[in-house]
Amino acid sequence: MKLGMVGLPNVGKSTLFNALTNAGAESANYPFCTIEPNVGIVSVPDERLDWLAELYDTLSFKPATLEFVDIAGLVKGASKGEGLGNKFLANIRECDAIIHVVRCFESDDIIHVEGSVDPKRDIETIDLELIFADLESLERRLDRAKKALKGDKKYQADIDMTEALIAHLTDGKPARSYPFTDEEAEMIKSTPLLSQKPVIYAANVSESDFSDLDACKNYQAVKAIADAEGSVALPICAEIEAEISEMDDDDKKMFLADMGLEVSGLGRVIKEGYALLGLISFLTAGHDECRAWTIKRGTKAPQAAGKIHTDFERGFIRAEVVAFDDLKACGSMNAAKEKGLVRSEGKDYVVADGDVILFRFNV
Repeated sequence: MKLGMVGLPNVGKSTLFNALTNAGAESANYPFCTIEPNVGIVSVPDERLDWLAELYDTLSFKPATLEFVDIAGLVKGASKGEGLGNKFLANIRECDAIIHVVRCFESDDIIHVEGSVDPKRDIETIDLELIFADLESLERRLDRAKKALKGDKKYQADIDMTEALIAHLTDGKPARSYPFTDEEAEMIKSTPLLSQKPVIYAANVSESDFSDLDACKNYQAVKAIADAEGSVALPICAEIEAEISEMDDDDKKMFLADMGLEVSGLGRVIKEGYALLGLISFLTAGHDECRAWTIKRGTKAPQAAGKIHTDFERGFIRAEVVAFDDLKACGSMNAAKEKGLVRSEGKDYVVADGDVILFRFNV
């Protein structure tokens, strides 16, 4: 999973990136301190994998990973090349989803490129730049479809969808809020749209506002926008996350407990990211290696096996599966087998989150 962190300059994007990844990206009080995108790869915390590694006294421990990309701050006119717009758009195109960092904190010490804090305006600024870039792509698509229509009438459906989508975007609405049919969703894949990418709005609030979000008007404005388009609003305080990132595990747990939180911002971002993209993890375990594998929800066993190696999918015979909770309750794989909890599943089995799987294959 590759998440692109975007936002206007000076919204706390690089500070949050550093806190989540400990990557040490430059962070300063002036626009465009991020020019080339900073990349941080973090391990996805998974207590199930920790337990399996202890059970098998494993030699190699490999959790799933998540890639954060801290992309240059965006300004008005980016779609026309203003600021670092072209670079920004190229970077975000490569990401699976967007973490849109929105400034919700007030501070006289940190300048705002627009001179004031207004989450609704800031979100619209970024959305419009993505929309403008998408409109250019759709106009080219429409032109190609109209030319092709002269020789093949099947392109009429493509034209109808593209024209409707252009009208939707022209109203200032992102493509992710367009009601695609299944057929249209398949058609539009050939023209990947920036404003169609799933979004987590990371509302960067002050420490005082974080403890009373109901009274934070700026956060509530972000939440209203996210709710209206089916996205996610995640309240987060970059300053708090920066403090947490410097703590050891014990101090971190105590700090989070005092804040009334179960997990850090990283944990919450991962949870929302997985849910937004429809991702789950299955597990493989043994003395040599314990590992978590990320797949799309609804993936069948042979395709899940293919995540490990293409030979596993090509020569798939069966999958020996046990739910992690059942395995943990039994205490060992042998005990789970004795209770009949280890199942033999075929090609049509849909892998569930937390499945512990041994694939049988022959090539």
